[in-house]
Amino acid sequence: MQIEFYKYQGTGNDFVMIDNRTNTFPKEDITLIAHLCDRRFGIGGDGLILLENDAETDFKMVYYNSDGNQSTMCGNGGRCLVAFAKKLHVIKNNCSFNAIDGLHQASVTEDAIVSLQMIDVTEIKTDLNYTFLNTGSPHHVELVDDLEHFNVKENGAAIRYGGLYGEEGSNINFVKQIDDTTFSVRTYERGVEDETLACGTGATAVAIAMNATGLTTATAINVNVEGGKLAVSFDRKENQYTNVFLIGPAKFVFKGAIAI
Repeated sequence: MQIEFYKYQGTGNDFVMIDNRTNTFPKEDITLIAHLCDRRFGIGGDGLILLENDAETDFKMVYYNSDGNQSTMCGNGGRCLVAFAKKLHVIKNNCSFNAIDGLHQASVTEDAIVSLQMIDVTEIKTDLNYTFLNTGSPHHVELVDDLEHFNVKENGAAIRYGGLYGEEGSNINFVKQIDDTTFSVRTYERGVEDETLACGTGATAVAIAMNATGLTTATAINVNVEGGKLAVSFDRKENQYTNVFLIGPAKFVFKGAIAI
């Protein structure tokens, strides 16, 4: 059996995209999905995303980490899926879609800048050294002194597999403040089990965490990731964050077919 796939990337976060509106992809095959994401023996990607039919919205997003397991929301993956849906003529410039964390609204410009509405955030845990919140996926946010030379994989894994977050673990974000409205972040992603060039839910978590802890009063924040630049905007009322949007580029890379 041959499957057609598309490769997309959003600020270096790359994904294998498959149009599964015919529901023919063997999506319970964890080994196959991990193989397709493998950078040496497969196509290569931080994750695999299926675009499926949905009765209530324009389409449904089904996201898998590169280990083959279905996972929680992926912000950059969601943005890339919107661009993919436009390429397939499923949508024009605006859409709604369902994902594992619920309903999302999104828009895409002609130059492939995608603005994706994320979930509201109402619970934020602050500790002496870190902040924890869920932006569709769980995120640990921690300031570090020397972000450029920081060992993200080693330190991220130590927190992810430590006793703080139990068996499920968390994504781990290390942050440096650049100015009043700009922060740089490097992210260790669970399921990938390594640093990735970008993480959309992570960038969103960092922006909200920096506002919640008083490091910025801005509600429109620039987030520098290893693969480029993202922006996050939101409304804040007391400790509730609504109208949260993740904004950035989503680019088509190539198309192909692979035998499975």
